[in-house]
Amino acid sequence: MAKKEKWYKRIIPFLKEVRAEVRKVTWPSRQEVYNTTIVVIIATFFFGFYLYFMDIIFSWVIAQIKSFFG
Repeated sequence: MAKKEKWYKRIIPFLKEVRAEVRKVTWPSRQEVYNTTIVVIIATFFFGFYLYFMDIIFSWVIAQIKSFFG
């Protein structure tokens, strides 16, 4: 059975691998970040309003059912 290396002997190769992987990353441009941020903000507002109105509608329906049977 192979003996496991000490953690401090593995740290330098690990950091070299991390550095190599970070260099492979393609970072988005400022315009891409701006555009996706706008899409996320719009989608958040849209779904927020959608869920709010659906909650109001379902609450009204449940209240009507309760008043009919209650």
